[in-house]
Amino acid sequence: MTAGDQTTRVGALEVVSGLSAYRAAEEAMRRRTRESMKMGENDLSALRFLLKAQQDGRVVTPGMLAEHLRMKSASVTVMLDRLTRSGHLTRSPHPTDRRSLAVVATPGSDDEVRHTLGEMHRRMMAVASSLGPHEAEVVRSFFVRLSEVANREAPRRD
Repeated sequence: MTAGDQTTRVGALEVVSGLSAYRAAEEAMRRRTRESMKMGENDLSALRFLLKAQQDGRVVTPGMLAEHLRMKSASVTVMLDRLTRSGHLTRSPHPTDRRSLAVVATPGSDDEVRHTLGEMHRRMMAVASSLGPHEAEVVRSFFVRLSEVANREAPRRD
């Protein structure tokens, strides 16, 4: 291995190490968020999905939520019951399909999520905004390529 190869390897290890440190910090932030909102991971993911759908003007059904979260419908029903009791969402008849329900996050949920996650999002945007155009493109491209690698199925071992 040449000195250049060794330098490249050390740089790559430092990048992957930095990514691991970020992932650990993000997981800790998610845990703190779930604890402060007294919710599990799926509950918070469901709420975020509902809020985004409402922002986009889409009606969400329990089935859509089950598909998004990759959960069984019975488990989604239990989760929806819990989130309804806690005041985070309501269920009402679907506006165009009489056989289905519409699931809607309450205004208070939107406020709670914005309050809990808003400041962290602003700080992350400040860091991202501090990058120059070339740096931003390098980072964006790096994350796109990492996402492609992570989404690729591993070869099967037979």
